[in-house]
Amino acid sequence: MDQTFEEEQEHLTGIYAQLLAMRDSLVEELEAGQQGIAQDLIAMSEEIRPDFVGADETMETLAAIETLNGVIDTYNQVHDFNVDKLRRVLLLLMQPYFAKVRLQLRPNRPAQDVYIGAAGVTDQNRRPLIVDWRSPIAETYYNQEMGPTSYQVNGKTRTVNLELRRQFDIAQDVLRMYFDTTVAIEDSLLLRALKQHHSEKLQAITATIQKEQNAIVRHEDVPVMLVAGIAGSGKTSVLLQRIAFLFYQQRDALRPNQVYLFTPNSVFERYIDTVLPSLGESNPQTFTWQGFLAHLGLSERGSGAEGNPNNLRILQEQLPQRPLESDDLREIRVGNMVLLKQSQVASAAAKFAKFPVGPRFAALVCDELHSRLDRKLTQLSRSDTIQEEMLALDLDVQLEIFGETITSNTEDEVESFARKYVEHLYAGAHDNIEQLAWLRLDRLGMRILGTQGISAAEWLYLNLLVSGHGAKDARYVMIDEVQDYTQTQLMVLARYFSRAHFLLLGDENQAIREGTATFEQIRQVFEETHGSVEQLSLLTSYRSSPEITDLFVSLMDDSSTISLSSVRTAGIKPSFLEVLDTDEYLETLRKLVEQAAQTDGLTAVIAADKSRAKWLRKQLGDTVHMLGKDETLPKDGVVLIDLPLAKGLEFDHVIIPDAQHEVYPATQLSRRRLYTAISRAMHKVTIVSQGKMTPLLSGHEDMPR
Repeated sequence: MDQTFEEEQEHLTGIYAQLLAMRDSLVEELEAGQQGIAQDLIAMSEEIRPDFVGADETMETLAAIETLNGVIDTYNQVHDFNVDKLRRVLLLLMQPYFAKVRLQLRPNRPAQDVYIGAAGVTDQNRRPLIVDWRSPIAETYYNQEMGPTSYQVNGKTRTVNLELRRQFDIAQDVLRMYFDTTVAIEDSLLLRALKQHHSEKLQAITATIQKEQNAIVRHEDVPVMLVAGIAGSGKTSVLLQRIAFLFYQQRDALRPNQVYLFTPNSVFERYIDTVLPSLGESNPQTFTWQGFLAHLGLSERGSGAEGNPNNLRILQEQLPQRPLESDDLREIRVGNMVLLKQSQVASAAAKFAKFPVGPRFAALVCDELHSRLDRKLTQLSRSDTIQEEMLALDLDVQLEIFGETITSNTEDEVESFARKYVEHLYAGAHDNIEQLAWLRLDRLGMRILGTQGISAAEWLYLNLLVSGHGAKDARYVMIDEVQDYTQTQLMVLARYFSRAHFLLLGDENQAIREGTATFEQIRQVFEETHGSVEQLSLLTSYRSSPEITDLFVSLMDDSSTISLSSVRTAGIKPSFLEVLDTDEYLETLRKLVEQAAQTDGLTAVIAADKSRAKWLRKQLGDTVHMLGKDETLPKDGVVLIDLPLAKGLEFDHVIIPDAQHEVYPATQLSRRRLYTAISRAMHKVTIVSQGKMTPLLSGHEDMPR
């Protein structure tokens, strides 16, 4: 009999009972509260007697309404608090906690047990039953330092003594196993998790965050953090845990719509979309580069991602030196109605010609145009045509526009309604001014660059140079697979989100396209806009077996292979199949796919590009499903996928077809593509060539000929 196990199970049973009681109490309180709130508000509203005849009566009525609004706000706060607590309790009922630390907080004082879970909750006396994994004291668990250790709270370091670090495998109120652990390599929960098969959705790693990962998750807030991690080092998981940590740390100040996450493709976006909700947090605004351009209404243009970054620098240098020409300006119109002529816009711009074209100039011109537009709308409201048109409106249309029917007792009243009417008719005019609709950015950009057109990236960058706007409310921007972005893309994003802090994660060895930015170029881009860039590394692979890790590490530059490792136990050696005959090659692939379909887990046949994937789809027929960009990754089976779409994903078994030198010649780009494809595998890799194997892999042992 394991007495420790029995004691921990007894503790878990007690905690679970308290959580159930909390759940039932909160549900009952919320249901009763809704009914009680409704009755209270009805009673209070019935006591208010609207009286605006005299000054005293008016003040009394307004005071009563203000009191009612205050009561409503109080009810909402209580309701929101209870809803948030219920959300945390429901999350914990799935797994109340995953770890416990025993800490001696002060010398010569008894040690205290602290249980750590996905969320924090207190009892009726406000004593913590479970602490949130993001709380300062939980850092002692992730430090993995027995004995003297420390954690940060309110900018101060607290030193404590860690006497026990215990991990739990728990499902609801059942303790399945516990482990007492010290350092990362003995992290039993991690090793158990790594033995599992691929899942169709990325899982939260809250219980198994390792020390080097925790350093990034809990890192102090800096303008730009650049994380270089080898394949399988948990970069994406760390990114999502970092977002959850920031939400926790800034609970009352940070909203999901102030955080932007850029992902490599839509398959990957769906692969990660349950991680934050599983931690009780909302997903941030998530985009691919193309999705970002579409969001800004620029999807009809060429994206410009591969464009020359020097064009953006030319725009930045030349814009202040180029005075506007009359043809650079256009009228302000809504539909067919011209509200301000081109000559009027030119006159407003000329008024501030002493200023270079830029944010100050644009703001001054916009203010002048707003004033001129207001005068134009006032003029229109006085016209007989507008007033007659307005008075002829059906009653239901009047109610829709004005919220009441038109009363025409005096000429001033009619004109007042007419002003509201023209504002309704031309509601977008002021927005058009703010959005620089009066400026022909394309013409201005083409004139500066000497080109026949400008891309979406160039147009957006020029717009930012002129307006200075961008995403003013954005607080954080996270870019995954940053090595796949060009300097042009990063320059646009750095300026568009100029007020935000950035977390950039990537692996230079997974740069599978020509022309993308190196880490040194990434640093230069963000040092120019944000002042400083702090760089960290992740050098341990948690995804792949040691044999697979050794294989993809062998494809890295020699200088990059220092101190890299895998924590997994020994697995299956990679298989290399060199098949000279075309028919035999296809038959070999079909057999591999059939065998994979009969095994547990998910197998991916990863083609070098989309055209190779389409060719293989025709050859393999119905034996394999080709995964499209709008599909969700399945839990098991066999999928055919091109390498760009496989970025960031992981599979139990990876089959790499077409590994011949014609597809993967001895170049750095091919080396990175093979590194990326191989490193998608968790447990098994099979590499097949149609003809002679690429020289990048031909030196490996035990290769069938």
